[in-house]
Amino acid sequence: MKRLRRFTIAALCIISAFVLGGCGKKSSDGVQRYAWPLGTSSPEDTVTQLYSQKFADEVNRLSKGKMKIEVYPNSTLGGDRELLESCSDGDIPFVVQNTAPQVTFMPDTAVFDLPSAFATIAEARAAVDNPVFYKKMEKVYEKGGFKLLGYADQGFRVMSTNKEVKSIDDFKGQKIRTMENSYHMDFWKALKANPTPMTFSEVYIGLQQKTIDAQENPYEVIVSSKLYEQQDYVVETNHLPHYISLIVSDEFYKDLPKDQQKIISEAAETAKEYARKASDERIEDRMKVIKDSGTKIVRLDKKTQEDVRKASSDIYKSIEENVSKDVFDAYLNQK
Repeated sequence: MKRLRRFTIAALCIISAFVLGGCGKKSSDGVQRYAWPLGTSSPEDTVTQLYSQKFADEVNRLSKGKMKIEVYPNSTLGGDRELLESCSDGDIPFVVQNTAPQVTFMPDTAVFDLPSAFATIAEARAAVDNPVFYKKMEKVYEKGGFKLLGYADQGFRVMSTNKEVKSIDDFKGQKIRTMENSYHMDFWKALKANPTPMTFSEVYIGLQQKTIDAQENPYEVIVSSKLYEQQDYVVETNHLPHYISLIVSDEFYKDLPKDQQKIISEAAETAKEYARKASDERIEDRMKVIKDSGTKIVRLDKKTQEDVRKASSDIYKSIEENVSKDVFDAYLNQK
């Protein structure tokens, strides 16, 4: 599988060489130009794609066309795990993805799985932008073989279901699809739900055939994948910010000239702000699509929100035991 993936990436790079001017190749005018792949597992109509494409566009603009990045969405270059492995190996220079799949590779990224840590997305963004925290995470990614270029987001993750949720008791027994992340599963178990890891490509059919009752994702994904078509309710659990990380192979990045590193860093910062603004604007539109379809959006009352926080207290303890104390404290801005 690894050889096949590398063959696919190499083939795409050869295609890019013809289309974009070469993977580090001099053109007819004698100017060195570069074309590099960026992989995501997300569909095109998502903030992840907007983030990726804006980054690519900015790199092209700032380098005056000498550096080009080709975005490959929809798991064209592999799923989240494969993308991380390929990026660490240096086969795919750039990857944009949610932080949840990174826990297996970098245990300290589990800090992002602390449930109900923030009341607003502005608070969540301030947490990851905090220079003290960000520097610590740069070291975490570097140890994993990556250079961290920034975090955008798609707002909070919310639950879609066919059962109206009015209190914490209404979560009980619901068979909810989650990612293969133990902390995510522990959170839903704490609410007495029945978490079921499932490949995302199977979620729509799973809801349609009622092998699962519910799922959880940001509004962006619920609409782009039309999951609302199979659900009566979207419940604003807002249990986790859906962070999107932009990373580059650390070895690849360090081999670049300083001027190209600067271009990549500047492009990443612009793309991050662009993606966050796009997320804020698109959430209202996504909510309207859901409401117009007849699916009801449920906002939890303060008591239920507090009950959820209390129920998930053991997950805090578990994560605190498994991540660096300085990372944990910096994320929650504890002294």
